[in-house]
Amino acid sequence: MHVVIAPDCFTGTLTATQAAEAMAAGWHDTAPGDTLTLLPLSDGGPGFLDVLAHALGGTTVALTVSDPLGREVPAAVLVTGDPGDRTAYVESAQAAGLHLLAADERNPALTSTWGVGQLVRAALTEQPRRIVVGLGGSGTNDGGAGMLAALGAGPAESLARGGSALATAPDDALSGLLAVRGELADVELVIASDVDNPLLGFKGASAVFSPQKGATPEVAQELEAALGRFSEIVARTVPAPTDLLTGAPRRLEREPGAGAAGGLGYALMLLGGHRVSGVQLVLDAVGFHDVISGSDLVVTGEGTFDWQSLSGKVASGVAEAALGAGLPTVVLAGQVLVGRRETMGLGISGAYAVAETPAELEAAMLDPVGTLRARAARVARTWSPAR
Repeated sequence: MHVVIAPDCFTGTLTATQAAEAMAAGWHDTAPGDTLTLLPLSDGGPGFLDVLAHALGGTTVALTVSDPLGREVPAAVLVTGDPGDRTAYVESAQAAGLHLLAADERNPALTSTWGVGQLVRAALTEQPRRIVVGLGGSGTNDGGAGMLAALGAGPAESLARGGSALATAPDDALSGLLAVRGELADVELVIASDVDNPLLGFKGASAVFSPQKGATPEVAQELEAALGRFSEIVARTVPAPTDLLTGAPRRLEREPGAGAAGGLGYALMLLGGHRVSGVQLVLDAVGFHDVISGSDLVVTGEGTFDWQSLSGKVASGVAEAALGAGLPTVVLAGQVLVGRRETMGLGISGAYAVAETPAELEAAMLDPVGTLRARAARVARTWSPAR
């Protein structure tokens, strides 16, 4: 039996590569005769650059940037292609990731995307024709204002003090935005996003994602109002783009994906960026369809398999691609929070949790490799006839 093991990272505990290796070890414990192909994946969040570097090669340019609280952290830009046709890849989580913050530091009212702007600036120095920015796993909710400030769109004291501070930003806070847009005019800016939420509203960045980053209900409301103020400043500064089909003005704050990474998608759209599926971009880069050709089963996974996993994430992207090839997919996750009806609708034949009780969850956090390996071994007993 040929099994392709293609997980995302288990955020906060395992990289995608570590997760794939743990799953493979467990599977081999039960079914040593099976052929296993390891294919770590990403949807644009943590691990995006590692996965692409392994698949595409290229040159990794190391640098130091600011984390969400302004501390220096290591980061990189991946550059592929020849002069005149270069692509620079940026992983926003390297500068704005939730994993960079301790539990008691997680407060999206205060965190900034300034470091993402430093990454984009570093990418520009490589003279690329295209910049691809992976979004996901952020600990910020500032609408990308910090990133814009780092690129020169406005003063840091107005834009880079966190999401809540945008509520008092002056009307001219983005006075340099047009100049930054001009600087990027000849560069294709691609937003590799795992979500399609707008910037504002009940499905927007503040309402849906800020609680996961440490916001209380009161702070989430403050952030919603602050991002509303930010969009007003944008409207005063730059004209709205025109819909090519209807001729009507486009409200970028309502665009799918504008709310990704705490509104970082919105800021990148202001700079001319267009959104693509992050997981599909990665699947294409690693040649997923060729890899699964001739295999019998695909195993994917992530830290928490929940309602967000059902659209735009690695698990759903893998299941859709495998279904198109007539292959079953199973999911191994730290926790499974959706039912069989939802998973079957994606073409997923089974979803298995490493932790099903509080005690098991605590054990999984203390030994993520060992518990994932043990769960994979049990799943192999069900799925592998070679055991």
